Amino acid sequence: MDVRALANAAVDYLRRNPDELVRAAVNAAGLRFGVPLAALRYLSATAKLPRKAPKDIEIGSAPPAIRISVTVDAMGTAVRASAAIRIDEIDLSPDAMRIGIKLSDVKLALIGESDSPVATLIKSGALDLSKPGNLVKFLPKRPPTVVEADDDRIVIDLMKAPALANSARLRRALAVVTPMLNIRAVETDRDHLYVALKASPRGLPAAIAAFRHGI
Repeated sequence: MDVRALANAAVDYLRRNPDELVRAAVNAAGLRFGVPLAALRYLSATAKLPRKAPKDIEIGSAPPAIRISVTVDAMGTAVRASAAIRIDEIDLSPDAMRIGIKLSDVKLALIGESDSPVATLIKSGALDLSKPGNLVKFLPKRPPTVVEADDDRIVIDLMKAPALANSARLRRALAVVTPMLNIRAVETDRDHLYVALKASPRGLPAAIAAFRHGI
């Protein structure tokens, strides 16, 4: 990604939306930090993604959820997928990075004609898209990071990924930071994605102890 182009785009956005600076200051006072959805759209449009990554990414909001539409290759079949994604649980600690996700308004649409098994399933309407968690639950090769899946909800634990689980540096950082500071909520309004933090001053002794002992 061109860093200079990114910086120029950010400056141009602030010139056209000077109220963003005031909004950011007010939210920061309440430990709430927002990213304009326009910025996420810009990043998705300009980032150099792997060849097999989702394409034609569209980002919108369905407060408090974020709405995402992408084109994916599903076992050789081009599919347009969209859903409203709401994060309803975040639990960060040295031993877990759990994120609870609720999916609604899930839609799959074929791009072009196909008689593949995936296309047949979509055309038949056999997939219950109102309960995507149940579909994930019975995947034959479910990723190890998916620890729960039921109805419209999926819970992932990033610490189940070996690369993260084996990172002593990450565990040390979480041990120092999470006793004092954690994520309270991730939500949207019409134009922004917000991350709200929660501070716990009582966790300072635990954080200092973790820092000293290099947990």
